[in-house]
Amino acid sequence: MKKVISSKSIRDFRPEKIPVNSSEPYMFLHEEEMQKNGIVEPVNTIFLTNNECPFTCLMCDLWKHTLDEKTPAGAIPAQIEYALARLPDTNVVKLYNSGNFFDGKAIPESDYSLIADQLSEYQHVIVENHPKLIGPAVDTFQSTLNGSLEIAMGLETIHPHVLPLLNKKFSIEDFKIAASFFREREVDMRVFLLLNPPFLTDEDANLEWCMKSVEFAFSEGVSACTIIPTREGNGIMEKLKESGDYVAPTLRALEHVFTEALSLGKGRVFCDTWDLSLFSECENCFDARKKRLDRMNLEQEILPEIVCDCL
Repeated sequence: MKKVISSKSIRDFRPEKIPVNSSEPYMFLHEEEMQKNGIVEPVNTIFLTNNECPFTCLMCDLWKHTLDEKTPAGAIPAQIEYALARLPDTNVVKLYNSGNFFDGKAIPESDYSLIADQLSEYQHVIVENHPKLIGPAVDTFQSTLNGSLEIAMGLETIHPHVLPLLNKKFSIEDFKIAASFFREREVDMRVFLLLNPPFLTDEDANLEWCMKSVEFAFSEGVSACTIIPTREGNGIMEKLKESGDYVAPTLRALEHVFTEALSLGKGRVFCDTWDLSLFSECENCFDARKKRLDRMNLEQEILPEIVCDCL
């Protein structure tokens, strides 16, 4: 059995971080997404700049836009103010912070009340967090909100040998404990799942375990699963590709598992289409295939496949 690659080794292969400013989010955008009630709503997504996540997951590249030091008090409210002044009014907001909202070094608890005041007009607030970081901070933040709370977690895979190798530092049992914690508080959940994580290199096995992970997530009460094709770009992933321990998924495989997951009818399923061209095998049909996936993301319905000689 392969050994876990240490956090130090993962960091040693990293390229340089991208310079960021603690007074501004590193990105924000306005998009549309179907909510769990079946209604498509506009969503404001703010990518906050804060202290780097302490977990050092094997495949992660989100650290590129993070601070090396603890986030200063007041910086997160300033970033939210900056973004909201440039975004239209909506009912739903995502605060994604390249890590964990309930990590005090990333989001100071002293800022919770001000953050809640800034989001007082929002009916639903989505933040991301590690399954092991549960406790009183969640209750404190939830109690300050006018609207409902949702937690996005990186489950990645339930493969019993692969999950421990991702350096996520949680087990399936840990995830179940977190899911129970959030269900008791009527906090919605969504998860991120990987297609072709490191150390799972057979296409059929990848499709099988991605679907098993989707089914497990829904059985634990999540309302949405986002399937992410695992990418290179953080240094160590390139080394794993060279050694044969990582094989990039094909666009065809992503389409297949997305369709299968949607067909379950157990909740919303989204397919991450960022940098999708990395996985394309045909320039002639790529645009049409991406548009199909984007529509399926929004409408949550399976659309006819794109016909091309490449398939």
